[in-house]
Amino acid sequence: MTRYTQPANSPLRSRLPLLALSLLMLVLASWAGLLRLGWQWPLIRPTLPMAHGPLMVSGFLGALICLERGIALVPVVQGKARILLLLPSLLAGLGGLVVAMGILNPLGPILMTLGSLGLVALMTRIYRLHPAFYSLVIWLGAVAWAGGQFLWLFGQPVYAIIPWWTGFLALTIAGERLELSRLLRLPPRTRRLFMLAIVLLGMAMLLTLLRYDMGMRVLGLALLLLAAWLLRYDIARRRLHVGGQTRFIAVALLSGYGWLGISGALFIIYGGMAAGPYYDAMLHTFFLGYVMSMIFAHAPIVFPAVLGRPLPFTPWFYSHLGLLHASLLLRIAGDLALQTGLRQWGGLLNALVLLLFLLNTVVAIRRGQSRA
Repeated sequence: MTRYTQPANSPLRSRLPLLALSLLMLVLASWAGLLRLGWQWPLIRPTLPMAHGPLMVSGFLGALICLERGIALVPVVQGKARILLLLPSLLAGLGGLVVAMGILNPLGPILMTLGSLGLVALMTRIYRLHPAFYSLVIWLGAVAWAGGQFLWLFGQPVYAIIPWWTGFLALTIAGERLELSRLLRLPPRTRRLFMLAIVLLGMAMLLTLLRYDMGMRVLGLALLLLAAWLLRYDIARRRLHVGGQTRFIAVALLSGYGWLGISGALFIIYGGMAAGPYYDAMLHTFFLGYVMSMIFAHAPIVFPAVLGRPLPFTPWFYSHLGLLHASLLLRIAGDLALQTGLRQWGGLLNALVLLLFLLNTVVAIRRGQSRA
């Protein structure tokens, strides 16, 4: 979707605390993930390890996407009503904080669910402004997040919600990439292939409620088709020859599509898994390999829009991108070879890469301010 940079006196001046809250959820989710891998670090709260997935998907990614969508709507909302655009991100972030602290259950899931419904409302407004197929796909992603949140709120285990959270992020990202593909004027048959992947993805999410194993394998097929479509038709392929930030974004996108394909293949092979190393490989090739590559790629565009400050490109951005792939390869090798040590060290390096990403981003923003 289109990003907007707001002036310093914008009614959304409080967006910085909301961004900080979502990034705190990233840190807490990473800490929880390391505890689940077996690292003997302080628990903070006994329930924290079990909150890893909800914190990462809803507390961090959901809140961040809500914040971006809210800012995109600022030019079409007047007066004090603009502050309501922040509410979904605030609800998702606060819900994550309550879940991380392990208190006031079920307040955390309720707040996260309200945040997801807020995103559906934001995307409904955006779809009315831009009634295009790509907007519909992103709206469906928001609905998938809300559906998963309701399942979790009413007691479903996290593994049963994973297909819905996967659909949320896959549809959101794919819809944005489809929007940019309009510049290529692709033939109609390519849209039909894209629609096939989207339909399969939706069918898979529903099928997992009845036959989990079969639904997960169909989901894997949908992810595999989506990866093939993006690798073949996304505009990133035509941007590799351009230097600077444009090439970095293209490299991050294409490498992420590769992880999406690997994740789809693992879903097909190990579909019925709900725990263990193979389950870890299925999930983290998607949520780390694919989703975090997308975040790294879009950060030079999204962060300036959210913060209202420049984020100049630096070749140091390749450090967190390259280390993400290297550390994830180590982790997945440990998963598939049933080597706990490799898996643990790969997971630790994954967390350090996320911290490196935040460090590189902060340094670049400060450099941009100095130049300004």
